[in-house]
Amino acid sequence: MMRFSTRTALLGAVVLSFSSALVPCAQAQNGGGWFVPKTQQPAAQAPAQHPAAARRAPAPVQLPAPPADSQEADQAPPVLPLPPIPSAPEVAKEAPPPTTVIGVISVGGVMRQSSAAMQVERTLGGRRDELAQDLQKEQAGWRDEQQKLQAQAKSLTSEQIQTRERSLQARVMKAQRDFRNRNRIIQEAAQVSLGQIERELVQVIQKVAAAHGMNLVLHSEQVALHVDGQDITNEVAVQLNKILPSVFIPEANVDPEELAKSGKMPTTADADQGPRTGPAPVVAPAAGQQ
Repeated sequence: MMRFSTRTALLGAVVLSFSSALVPCAQAQNGGGWFVPKTQQPAAQAPAQHPAAARRAPAPVQLPAPPADSQEADQAPPVLPLPPIPSAPEVAKEAPPPTTVIGVISVGGVMRQSSAAMQVERTLGGRRDELAQDLQKEQAGWRDEQQKLQAQAKSLTSEQIQTRERSLQARVMKAQRDFRNRNRIIQEAAQVSLGQIERELVQVIQKVAAAHGMNLVLHSEQVALHVDGQDITNEVAVQLNKILPSVFIPEANVDPEELAKSGKMPTTADADQGPRTGPAPVVAPAAGQQ
């Protein structure tokens, strides 16, 4: 059986194809950050370190260079010992690999034709727009409240001003938490939805490639030249729409993490029964499936 060894690259291409449409834009337009009252602006913070950077091995300690007139600068590099290593033995002759039959595919082209991907973009795109609108309304409320406080400052005592500032700050902080949580839920719903398409797409590519006797499928974006008979993009898209015309998308008020912890997740295995009204038990994979 042909091995499909680019699943990770395929998932990356799937996510990149629709990340710009599905990831919510829930940041403020003034500076790209959250609005905070002027009197309560936090001090500038250093940018957060990327998780991948945090896992890197510590870099070697950089020692200061010796002065130009130092004797160390004129010293030759040290000669280090080279312990012997075993000689590599000859490898016995084996059968040559099969003749390469190449196919090409554009994952982005498949996703643009996928009815399930269109469903995800339409549904989650609407939630993203709603989140952005709610954020703008809330920000306008913050600004109005701050302007009222500034206008009434002369007629208020210092204690009254501090009380109202603390109240506004508490409102801002709560709204920030709520918007971040809604933003997370939308992004995780996109991962759940696109993950279904990605897993099905891997199987469809394997089946279509096997039907044509192909044992190597490359991304068309990586190929400078190919003939029409090698491109299986449209055929894969047709098969994908037949098998997976739609996917399960968590409801707007459902936290995907809580849904996963519940052990209940609708499946597309019995889509012929029509849309579901609630979660169904997880279906155990058949023997031999991963």
